[in-house]
Amino acid sequence: MTDLLAGVRVLDLTNVLAGPYCAYQLALLGADVIKVEVPGGGDLARQLGADPVLNDDLMGASFLAQNGGKRSIALNLKDPEDKAIFRALVATADVLVENFRPGVMDRLGLGHAALATEHPGLIYCAISGFGATGPMKDAPAYDQIIQGYSGLMSVTGTAETAPLRVGVPICDTLGGLSAAFAVAAALVRRQQDGRGCYLDVSLLESTLSAMGWAVSNHLIAGKAPQPMGNDNVTASPSGTFRTGDGLLNIAANKAEQFVALAELVGRPDWLTDPRFAKRADRLAHRAALTAELEDALATRAAADWETALIAVGVPAGQVLSVPETLTHPQTRSREMVTEFPPETTGLDRSIYNLRGGFRVDGKAPAPAGPPPRLDADRAALLAELAARKPA
Repeated sequence: MTDLLAGVRVLDLTNVLAGPYCAYQLALLGADVIKVEVPGGGDLARQLGADPVLNDDLMGASFLAQNGGKRSIALNLKDPEDKAIFRALVATADVLVENFRPGVMDRLGLGHAALATEHPGLIYCAISGFGATGPMKDAPAYDQIIQGYSGLMSVTGTAETAPLRVGVPICDTLGGLSAAFAVAAALVRRQQDGRGCYLDVSLLESTLSAMGWAVSNHLIAGKAPQPMGNDNVTASPSGTFRTGDGLLNIAANKAEQFVALAELVGRPDWLTDPRFAKRADRLAHRAALTAELEDALATRAAADWETALIAVGVPAGQVLSVPETLTHPQTRSREMVTEFPPETTGLDRSIYNLRGGFRVDGKAPAPAGPPPRLDADRAALLAELAARKPA
């Protein structure tokens, strides 16, 4: 954890991924994140993940992934007593993040309009699939739905396999990052003039924003994006190639990189071959160039080629599995993973959390503690609220 958001309190009313991921980023930056959950089951992600024992214990791996460093209290927002506790918590908060369908919080009397009247400095962040307005605003949406709606699936895979889902819930993650970025910006303005705001975060729009290259090719160049498999649409040879042992990503996107590649693999003739001499020619004859390059790469393993290509200035990297990348010296050296041993988790095993994708003053922010059990911090939070009441 770092202290960039020290003193900022966030109420996290979210479930599953986009909202929890947003609040987790804020927790990594030092915010005090209080997870407000439904009594009985809590965040649905508590029951999700590859380990059924953890799921039954309401500590599923999917929950553990993005809830480190938070505190938990279970409140039924339809119950008058619990609603009063929630309102008391809002009075102490700087940020509220929720991912209910648009209108749900309003019907509870806890929407932005109601809360902002009492707390004009509150930053209210609502995350939904399609946003709070428009003809689809009430439609339920998970990552899979947004992957299809955004056009992302249409450009993923090959001409034979597309449309294809990206292998991780990328739209939820992009939505969470967009929300965290917007919250951080809103906190800067709030510090200047005390004003809160309403942030309407759409998973669809967050995904489209991240697809800028593909979208601009259609909007500006009039070319509808097509699935390219593992090939880079803008350059060749740039993609994934077979070697003597393993797959290798090569991105020879610049002319000097192609020259270095051709000379390294013993094919300087490519530089004068009319099919490959210029960038446009290499794109037009991508299949032929790929075939000849893979013949040359067949003499050595991907790991060897990676080292050799990097040495001559050509971007290259092996295609690794998740276990392989987590144990890679680069990942280990950057301290990407935080371990919480059993004595801190209350479980029969250690818990591992990923840190953020950044360092602050040379240090990788880590969650302040392990993910909480459901309602684990009720007593402490109620005591804090009681201490705030005037005598």
